[in-house]
Amino acid sequence: MRFLKLGLCLTCCVALAGVMSEAAMARTMTTAPVVGDDPVHPVVVPYPVPEMAQAQLQAAIARAKVSGKPVLLDFGGNWSPDCWSLSGVLAIPAVSAWIAQNFEVVVVNVSRRNTNLGIGENYGVEITAVPSVLIVSSDGKALNAGTIGALSNASKMTPQSIVDQLAAWGKLN
Repeated sequence: MRFLKLGLCLTCCVALAGVMSEAAMARTMTTAPVVGDDPVHPVVVPYPVPEMAQAQLQAAIARAKVSGKPVLLDFGGNWSPDCWSLSGVLAIPAVSAWIAQNFEVVVVNVSRRNTNLGIGENYGVEITAVPSVLIVSSDGKALNAGTIGALSNASKMTPQSIVDQLAAWGKLN
């Protein structure tokens, strides 16, 4: 009898896991916030020490496998005004809440484009400008490989155009 209960329990767990993964795969983006075109306050030191990138990436991938959310990898350097601008937009409360609902985020410090570049190469992309944003599906596929540099001139873009680009990439999942 004990083995029958254990077998039933395992069967239910496997079935539930299948339902959860199907739900994660079927997730859709929530509506992007409207933030307008007002100037934002740049974040001057948005990237953590480069040594943290691999551990943060592994944690985000593990979370993505459970949540079904794509992983947003933000490659940049603390010396870049465009990175400061992108980080300022991502720090807007409505945007940061929306990002948290729709993506697992990894902020990757590439220093002066000489560190952590292998992370992008692992997904078939070359980081040639910062910021570069790579969206990776929860099953590990690069979704926007041809357009990772679209936000590399973020300091000249409106906050709304940045959010709109992120939303378009999020729909690729």
